Amino acid sequence: MTSSWRRRPIFAVPVLAFVLASCGGYGDPAAPGESPSGDLGSGAEPTVAAARSTFGEIVVDAGGNTLYAFTQDTGGVSTCYDECAATWPALVGADELRAGDGIERSLLGTTTRSDGSEQVTYADMPLYRFAGDARPADTAGQGIGGVWFVVSPVGEVVEAPAPRGGYGYGTG
Repeated sequence: MTSSWRRRPIFAVPVLAFVLASCGGYGDPAAPGESPSGDLGSGAEPTVAAARSTFGEIVVDAGGNTLYAFTQDTGGVSTCYDECAATWPALVGADELRAGDGIERSLLGTTTRSDGSEQVTYADMPLYRFAGDARPADTAGQGIGGVWFVVSPVGEVVEAPAPRGGYGYGTG
């Protein structure tokens, strides 16, 4: 006799994955080649640059990792901490803000996080990476929970849904 309790965990796995991706606890927050804190250091590369993606031109970090805005943030203040920050690590630690190609230097800034670190902002929006992006050019965080979106070089969130054929750069 098969018990119905054995089937329930299979259904719970996709639901749990969605919940974790939406608000926290998903994967290793460090992007490739970075420390888990998401620190940028003071290298000569730009803090942020523009890259072509399936969503048009978007804002990326010095390593080419997609940067996202959290629409729950207002007035340039980050509200993503604890479990949220494990999934959506803040772009922090830039000793000097550098604008790469396609970026308006006047839109770059910082906001002080509750731990005292300086988070990079663009057009007064705190910037984050997504732990679910496996490599530079991934844009898997786009639209998650209806509150996480890529940012255009003109300083606007791009609320477009994922195009047919997937996510990533170089195809738009």
